[in-house]
Amino acid sequence: MLAVLLTATDVAAQVALPPPPSQEPGASFLVFFRSQPIGREEVTVAREPDGWTVRGTSRLGPPIDITSRVAEVVYDLQWRPKSLLVDGVVRGQDVTLKTTFDGTKANSVISVQGAPQLKADPVSADTVVLPNSFLGSYAALTVRLQGLKPGAEVKAYVAPQAEVTIKLVAVTTERIDTPRAQINATKYSLLLVNPPPAGELPLNLWAGPTGNLLRLSIPSQTLEMAREDIASAASRTAAFSLPGDEAVTIPAIGFNLAGTITKPANAKEPLPALVLIGGSGPTDRDETVAGIPVFGQLARDLVAAGFIVVRYDKRGVGQSGGRSESVTIADYAEDARSVVRWLEKRKDVNKERIGLVGHSEGALVAMLTAGRERGKVSAIALVAGPSTDGSTIVLEQQKHLLDQMKVDAVQRAEKVALQEKVNAAVISGRGWQDLPEAARKVADTPWFYSFLTFDPARAMRDMRQPVLIVQGELDTQVKPYHADKLLEFAKARKTEAIAEVVKVPGVNHLLVPAKTGEVTEYPQLGSDATVAPQIGAAIAAFMTKALKD
Repeated sequence: MLAVLLTATDVAAQVALPPPPSQEPGASFLVFFRSQPIGREEVTVAREPDGWTVRGTSRLGPPIDITSRVAEVVYDLQWRPKSLLVDGVVRGQDVTLKTTFDGTKANSVISVQGAPQLKADPVSADTVVLPNSFLGSYAALTVRLQGLKPGAEVKAYVAPQAEVTIKLVAVTTERIDTPRAQINATKYSLLLVNPPPAGELPLNLWAGPTGNLLRLSIPSQTLEMAREDIASAASRTAAFSLPGDEAVTIPAIGFNLAGTITKPANAKEPLPALVLIGGSGPTDRDETVAGIPVFGQLARDLVAAGFIVVRYDKRGVGQSGGRSESVTIADYAEDARSVVRWLEKRKDVNKERIGLVGHSEGALVAMLTAGRERGKVSAIALVAGPSTDGSTIVLEQQKHLLDQMKVDAVQRAEKVALQEKVNAAVISGRGWQDLPEAARKVADTPWFYSFLTFDPARAMRDMRQPVLIVQGELDTQVKPYHADKLLEFAKARKTEAIAEVVKVPGVNHLLVPAKTGEVTEYPQLGSDATVAPQIGAAIAAFMTKALKD
């Protein structure tokens, strides 16, 4: 393998640099934290007489809270760094960073509120400059990654902290459908190797056909930046497909849902049908999490078992219409009901044999939908679904995370108390004056209220259908005891409908085999991670029995 990290002379003499990106001047990028928009960056990659300049401005709200009046990284013609300038406001303080590069060192002057500090860091001659306050700087990294193969390494200077190594883990191709065009994108799966004790930080980059930056995702920090056209609700990234997939448009209340229907080959119609209902957040039809198309793979197994399967983009996600900022779990249930009604009208579907499969939050949506459509939904599968109200599970997840972080008892108590106050304020509508404004912006939403107050026990009582409960035993987001409680609720109903539970050893919340089951492990599972076959087999066996003629 050709070494990537060469001397300046070696680079010029031996390595044919990739062609420069054709980034349109003033390209706009939207920045998201926890799937919520917090601001934007304007990014330009410009050819200068003696090199290249990556330039931008930004305004990012809490919790990042950075405004960049100017951010500029200058490279020579071989993409070796010459200088860096960042001038802006960070959490209310004026900050200026000026750095020059001499081939072996990065010499910085850092001024906070006018007080300068000097710092010098050893760097490689061809390091990529990635200041934390300028996400658009990753445009230079997409240039450097062109033509490299998995296993290659690139040096990057996280200004003004230290130089790190970026490992290229995988290179895959994806198609991004926007209202104007189809973009053939290259996805780079990377590991940023921080000095101990921070360790490795997974991140993903998407580049266009000419190497221009399209999208950046840092899963562990729930931070993402995407070019405006790609971030549009009408855009969709197609990284997974099945033979026989058919794109469909499903009328909902006031808008359309975009989805995919897949049918078994050469099967005698009409057939039983299953609707897959995704979990929380901006979930697309394939329920892609950490690069794993959970629903795409599950649909494959269920189609092979003889079912027609529908999976769809949630409202306001991908190519589905509607708005997500005011949505509730009840609204998502109305969307699922729209899919059921649409299926009923199809000649290839046996309308007496329609089932729902809800994953995580989707299990709550499936229960609510089944309770409202007793005559149209004949069976239901709850996969990794919570058995408690959202307030309880949010605190459970937070305590588990704090245990993993190993914070001291005082800090732990403070953070738990803050979350309890936030939950109480959301539910009651009172007490916000005692909480940080940033907390209200994130938490005070119709969806979060509906989640915190959702009662799975009551939703189960309203159902009459046969119920299957599927649970991975390594799930740390919705722990295995939830399956047992849901089974208790199901068996306590005033109905003779069957209720069963299946627990799968070694499987996490994403339904794939794992070692720890922790959320921090998700990005490390790799693009070849596969939904455990036991999941699809259990659902198929139950639905075959429950949806019998």
